[in-house]
Amino acid sequence: MILTVTLNTALDITYRVPSLRPYASHRVSEVTERPGGKGVNVARVLAALGHQVTVTGFAGGTTGRILRDRLTEVPGVVDALVPVSGTTRRTVAVVDERSGGTTQLNEPGPTIGHAEWSAFQERYEVLLASVSAVALCGSLPPGVPVGAYAGLVRTARAAGVPVLLDTSGAALRRGVAGRPDIVKPNADELAELTGFHEPLRAAQDARRRGARAVVASLGAEGLLALTPEGQWRAAPPARLHGNPTGAGDSAVAGLLSALVEHRPWPDRLTRAVALSAATVLSPTAGDFDRPAYERLLTGITVTGEASAA
Repeated sequence: MILTVTLNTALDITYRVPSLRPYASHRVSEVTERPGGKGVNVARVLAALGHQVTVTGFAGGTTGRILRDRLTEVPGVVDALVPVSGTTRRTVAVVDERSGGTTQLNEPGPTIGHAEWSAFQERYEVLLASVSAVALCGSLPPGVPVGAYAGLVRTARAAGVPVLLDTSGAALRRGVAGRPDIVKPNADELAELTGFHEPLRAAQDARRRGARAVVASLGAEGLLALTPEGQWRAAPPARLHGNPTGAGDSAVAGLLSALVEHRPWPDRLTRAVALSAATVLSPTAGDFDRPAYERLLTGITVTGEASAA
C-alpha cells in the first residue's frame, strides 16, 4: 500500500470554452468535475498502474462530501481523509480550445483548527504502520503550521517509510530540513528554494539543505535526478504539445511506483517521464494516455552515471 497526503484537497472543475477572452461572457462547451489536489491526482495514477493507494488529508463541507463521493468511484483508492468543519476548496481550470492554453483559479482552502491538525497527525501515524511509501503533496491550507511537512517527513522516517515531498515556497524550504528521501520540485520551485537557476547546481544545493535525492522537473526537457546512487537526466523523444495539467503529479506516481517495486533510478526516471508525457497527451486534463505511455516507455532517453562504489 502507498500513502498519499493531500492537506489541501480540492474539487477540480474544468471548463472548456471555444476561445477565452478577458472581460467577455463565454459559453462553456464541456464541464468535468473530479476529486483533486496533488496527492489525490498521484493516487489516481498509482491506482491506474495497479497499486493499492490510501489517500489522507482533510475534507469538509458540501465540496468535501462531493469529493469523497467521487473518490469511491476510483478503483484501488482507499479514503482515509480527516473531516473538518471548513469547506474543501475548489479549483477551476478554463481550457481555451483554440489555443490549448489553460487558466487556473485556485481557492485557498479551509482554515484548519488545532484539534483537526492533531487528529490528522494521529491518523497519519496509524496509517504509516501499513504502507511501503508516502508522498506529501501540495500546498498547506490556512491554519496548518508552515513547518508541517518537516514534521511529517521525520515521522515517516522514524517509522522506516520512504517519503517523497512535492510542494513549493516556504513549505518546501522548511520541509527539506526534515531530510525527505526524495524532493520533486519543478525548475522554478528549485530556483526559489536555492537561489540558483542552473538546475544541477540548484539540485546540489537542495541536497545540502537536507534532501537525500532531488528529482527536478524541467518541463519539455524531462527530469534531472541527483541521488546518492548517481545523477541522470531523462527526456521524452520529442517536444510534446498538449495540456500539462497534472503532468508533475504523474511523474511523482511514476517515481513512487518504481520505488516500491525496487527499480533502479534509470527505470524510475523512464517511468516518470513516460507518465508525465502521456499526461500531456491525454485529452482529459490530469489523466494519462495509456497507449501513449506504453509506447513512450521504449523511447525515453536516459543519460548519466551511477556513483562510484
